[in-house]
Amino acid sequence: MVVHYPRAESVEDERGEYGHALLKLALEKAGNKYRVELSPTSMQQNRALVELQSGAGRIDVVSTMTSVEREKLLLPIRIPMSRGLIGWRLGLVKAERRNLLAAVRSVEDLRRYTTGQGHDWPDLTILRHNGIVVYPVTVYSSLFGMLKAERFDWAPRSVHEIWSEVRHHPDLAVDPNILLIYPTADYYFVNKKNAELAENLRQGLELALADGSFGQLFARHFGPAIRRAQLDKRVLIELNNPLLPPQTPLARKELWFNLSDLKRMR
Repeated sequence: MVVHYPRAESVEDERGEYGHALLKLALEKAGNKYRVELSPTSMQQNRALVELQSGAGRIDVVSTMTSVEREKLLLPIRIPMSRGLIGWRLGLVKAERRNLLAAVRSVEDLRRYTTGQGHDWPDLTILRHNGIVVYPVTVYSSLFGMLKAERFDWAPRSVHEIWSEVRHHPDLAVDPNILLIYPTADYYFVNKKNAELAENLRQGLELALADGSFGQLFARHFGPAIRRAQLDKRVLIELNNPLLPPQTPLARKELWFNLSDLKRMR
């Protein structure tokens, strides 16, 4: 049975590689009766979600950050794919302004600077809820051009996304000073009518967690980025997330990355 997964927005966009790999792993653990195929064309996140909700069959699974609204429209598999790391954010800045955020010690300090985020990303609402000025970006690739043009000061990017983005845009740099954290999860979502696929995915992810293959894949994809970020040497700034659904499994500590995990990744 073929499961269609959205192709990345551009050839430079490496964000979907881990989601694709974990999806294949989970479905193999669930019994290997599914085959994962990428959509024929690239898709922006919002379009992929619309396709999934329509149930037309062009997209069967989307991986994205959760919100109350998304969990009303779609069926989430509540096992955070990146162990919550999607809410651990470093600052993307122009290389010539590498130390722009050096004096930031609090949310209040951060409010002096403008940021950019995708117009349909939950992060935009989270940042605005915490009093940060955010400029919406329509297309993912435009984020970098707008930052270079100083349409905004910086862009918070997740720990596991930012390094590949800097590699593709050498005139941008990673701020070495702050670590922004807000509680959130990226899940696999399926159409509400596709409960069988959701249950197979859930079972496969649980099996991968139990036998350690989930953790091994996570470490292989994200370990170098986490070590490079030197998270324990940064100023920690925590934000509130008004979009976090009450069903988020925060009590299952084994599902979430935390700073104590750094010792095992060195």
